[in-house]
Amino acid sequence: MIVSLSLKTKQLFFRGVIIQFFKPEALEFLNQIKKNNNKEWFSKNRHRYEELILEPSKRFVREFGEELLALDPHINAIDKVNGSLFRIYRDVRLSKDKTPLKSRIGIIFWRGSNKRLQSASFYLHFSPEEFLVASGIRGFSKDMLLGYREYIKDEKNARSLNNIMQDLLSKGFLFPDPKYKRYPRGFSSSDKYSNLYLYANMYAYKRLNPKEICSKRLNQILFEIYSDLLPMYEWIYELSMNVVIDGNQKSLSLS
Repeated sequence: MIVSLSLKTKQLFFRGVIIQFFKPEALEFLNQIKKNNNKEWFSKNRHRYEELILEPSKRFVREFGEELLALDPHINAIDKVNGSLFRIYRDVRLSKDKTPLKSRIGIIFWRGSNKRLQSASFYLHFSPEEFLVASGIRGFSKDMLLGYREYIKDEKNARSLNNIMQDLLSKGFLFPDPKYKRYPRGFSSSDKYSNLYLYANMYAYKRLNPKEICSKRLNQILFEIYSDLLPMYEWIYELSMNVVIDGNQKSLSLS
């Protein structure tokens, strides 16, 4: 486990600061992006993006990152783009949708030296239509997928993941559906938890009312959810520790 303290003990370090990070106008601004999704409009309205989205997001990362230290004292909370924040511009190189701007804001806190989207993480994104809170990896890279499958060949690891999933389901969390219909070569369908081989990702999530992003209780709301998600976060971290870093890439150690 990441820290040997019990969850109840960790929660004692939560400060519970009451603060409104995002104003309702932030959601309205994201609505306006959908209606005016072009670089010229954004250039004229960049100051509003910085005022309503970027600066509040940075403050949220700093403030809530402090709260998350109660759950993981080594978590990364970096208040800049390509840290805990994502670029507002979309990568359209391989997309049929060539609109340049995102109308959904993502924020991530993660543990470990791997790329942030291939690490144990607490994640959220919000838009006028959706507020999603999650932990896990939303899409395994090729190397991480291989590492995941090898890791759950050990029935102890698979049982642990299965128990975490069942507990989170009982608390109202959801999981993505398995992507694959056939079992990968070298992995037996007769294994006790063989259904886990069929996943291309592993994360649990919960959807909230988008207006909650503007709540003064946002710290409390998210801390309670991430406390429930901590076992998933820790399991993913243990998985990542069993995949050897080779340069900037991850590759499975077969030794």
